[in-house]
Amino acid sequence: MSTPFDPADRALAELRADFPSHRIWRSTRRDGRLGDWVATLHDPTAGVDPTVVRGSADDLRTALQVERVRAAARPGAARQGRTAR
Repeated sequence: MSTPFDPADRALAELRADFPSHRIWRSTRRDGRLGDWVATLHDPTAGVDPTVVRGSADDLRTALQVERVRAAARPGAARQGRTAR
């Protein structure tokens, strides 16, 4: 017997693996259903905005990629070992 597969669970796991400097989670709506995709920055060398909220996993991935670039472009980023992936 196989377990039902939820693509959102896979997307969440992939985001967490690809962006370990952020805590990535789903918000909960008032009705109890899952809502927006949220990333909270834990390593300031990996982003600029402390919290990023988007409506989909793909949109959050794109925003976190932009965060990497923004962090790498900050003055002094190269001296502190910050690089964009």
